[in-house]
Amino acid sequence: MKRWWIYQRERFPLVAHGPLILAFSASAVSYSALLRGSGAQRPALISFIVAFIVSLGSFLLLRIADEFKDQEEDANYRPYRPVPRGLVKLSELAWIGVGVGALQLVLAVQIGWPLVGLLAVTWIYFALMSREFFVRDWLKKRPVIYLFSHMAIMPLVDWFATGCDWVHASGEMPPGLFWFLAASFFNGIVIELGRKIRAPGDEERGVETYSFLWGRRVAVASWLSAMAATLACAGIAAQRIAFAIPLLSTLGACLVAATVLSLFFLRTPQRKTAKGIEALSGVWTLALYLTLGVIPLWLKP
Repeated sequence: MKRWWIYQRERFPLVAHGPLILAFSASAVSYSALLRGSGAQRPALISFIVAFIVSLGSFLLLRIADEFKDQEEDANYRPYRPVPRGLVKLSELAWIGVGVGALQLVLAVQIGWPLVGLLAVTWIYFALMSREFFVRDWLKKRPVIYLFSHMAIMPLVDWFATGCDWVHASGEMPPGLFWFLAASFFNGIVIELGRKIRAPGDEERGVETYSFLWGRRVAVASWLSAMAATLACAGIAAQRIAFAIPLLSTLGACLVAATVLSLFFLRTPQRKTAKGIEALSGVWTLALYLTLGVIPLWLKP
């Protein structure tokens, strides 16, 4: 059991990921409920529970898939990771993945078969991602397309999470989910870029960070642009639930802080400021999902 505790701490830290995924899933359920109208019933507790556990499982499956598709690169360039150093085996991770999938299916059935359909869509896209859409070399040469193709899983997982509410409540998807899902897509890019911007001294041979591929200026500018795109989509989504001003104020303040931090990083590219970019990506994500669903539902009379 100790080795699995070590594995989660290194590769899927629940202390870091848990709150973000909880906010992510709770926001989806809450936003769907708010779109259903002022007279609609509040989301059921089971909707929050299923959305959180299935979302957590989905992100764990993504991590397990990474272990498989990166096994050769990890063995050559990152032998310190759990799989190449022998802490856990890929076969063991595969069985965990099967168990996670089975649990997701059982939970989806508890709410309704239409939700199983949404889960199937996520699984199909996940399977294609795991095989790099059968064009691995082509994608590797095109990091922007690679990034976008992989981040498309985010709105799919979020779509499922919204379904935990509307499938349970009425079986009909409320109109207006597009901008919420679009915000989720761009926010996934914020997180991905934020965790792969590093100081020069922390770059590793064979590890394709965005600061290495594009240079620090382009990588940081892309990170800020993804934030701006997220803000624009989230603002439109928040307008539909009459919560645009609080959301724009909160995320606007975060964007200003991100801009200042980016300038510090470009002037003095050190590990501390690079870690600050990753940490601020997490703060941004929490602020986004709390103000785009959770808080407005809580304030609803």
